[in-house]
Amino acid sequence: MVTGLFRCISLTNSFIITEATKSLTPLHLLAALALILVVFLLYSRFSSVYLIDFSCYRAPNHLRTPTSHVIEHLELYGNFSGENVNFQAKLSERSGIGGEAFIPVGGHEIPPDASLKRAREEIEMVLFTVVKDLLSKHKINSKQIDILISNCSLVCPTPSITAMIINKFGFRSNVKSISLSGMGCSAGILSISLAKDLLKVHKNSLALVLSMEAVTPNGYMGKNKSMLVANTLFRAGGVAILLSNRKQDKKIAKYKLQHLVRTHMGSDDLSYQSVFQETDEDGFVGVSLSRALLRIAGNALRTNISEIGPLVLPYSEQIRYGWSLFCQKVWAPARWKEIHTPNFKKAFEHFCIHAGGRAVIDAVENNLRLCNEDGEASRMTLYRFGNTSSSSVWYELCYLEAKGRIKKGDRVWQIAFGSGFKCNSVVWKCISEVDPKVENAWSDRIHLYPVEVPHVIDH
Repeated sequence: MVTGLFRCISLTNSFIITEATKSLTPLHLLAALALILVVFLLYSRFSSVYLIDFSCYRAPNHLRTPTSHVIEHLELYGNFSGENVNFQAKLSERSGIGGEAFIPVGGHEIPPDASLKRAREEIEMVLFTVVKDLLSKHKINSKQIDILISNCSLVCPTPSITAMIINKFGFRSNVKSISLSGMGCSAGILSISLAKDLLKVHKNSLALVLSMEAVTPNGYMGKNKSMLVANTLFRAGGVAILLSNRKQDKKIAKYKLQHLVRTHMGSDDLSYQSVFQETDEDGFVGVSLSRALLRIAGNALRTNISEIGPLVLPYSEQIRYGWSLFCQKVWAPARWKEIHTPNFKKAFEHFCIHAGGRAVIDAVENNLRLCNEDGEASRMTLYRFGNTSSSSVWYELCYLEAKGRIKKGDRVWQIAFGSGFKCNSVVWKCISEVDPKVENAWSDRIHLYPVEVPHVIDH
């Protein structure tokens, strides 16, 4: 009886397949093929985002601020105790920042001018310069820009920063403009992520991304040491980035976007509070940096790597990592102490690590088993320009270009950390020959770098 039942089911299935096949005419097959082709073309059309070019800001020489200048201003201002002046002086000496980093005009005055007017002047000084340089270099009219995105974490004026740019350069009335704030030092890559998503929706479009942090109104004048740290790290800077999804721009673009991974650890209280703007007991506003910041950044980086690793690493490295993880789970940790760290040099030729501070660069180098040369662009950016927040990874790429190290086919990994706590990373592939002689933010002094950054040892 069971055999008869299976024979009946088999005959029924054969009948259904035969009838379905009979109903498929050549017209149906042609329509199905056309649908598949359309889907493929749509996917290929919106899957590529090109980085045409970018421009980093280099301030005039009279705004350069050596450490001795910073300390002198702290003493003359008179709001800090001798202990707090010494504390900031020691941090400045150990920061890895040289004498060429810039502080905006308001910071050179005594007392410092942290007014909204001075903050606007800083934003205009930085962004007006880089936008003008970028658009004029490629002979692009401002009315050709379809998408405009800015990010500045601690200053959010009204009208917005994008409105300032639209007014200055005369953008179209239907330009899609977005101003981001409060996103921290990783906001530059976050802005690229937003531009990428918008370019998927809006075909044949140009996107202009502006990334900076306004230093002017954010100096901390209190006595809380966790808030004083920021005074010694942040400097003026910014970048304008031109992106496109137009096929004709592939011929002139420098890079193609390969991967972008965003990691947000904000559901953990320690991570959320690790970089925190608040008012101290004396009413002074500042950004507090947690002692656990490096450990939190390491956890965020590992989470980010777990997502980006399978996208970029060769199978051999993935298998070795998986095997070491399996062995540690199966056997006691004492018998299998170390999990294999993937060799990311097999996936990337260049690394742009957020220049958040010397300790940040050291920690990322150690975690990824990189050598000093891999972190050179980050260290030199920190030394010359300081921590320029969300734009730092672009100064690093600018350094590599000026050194003539970027070759066609090379892959670049930009890694940024920010409040929240976030770790964002993006992978670019160079698709053209990059001329190191083209003027950029490093051109005037690139022949002097790399330099030996002195290490100050505590006694």
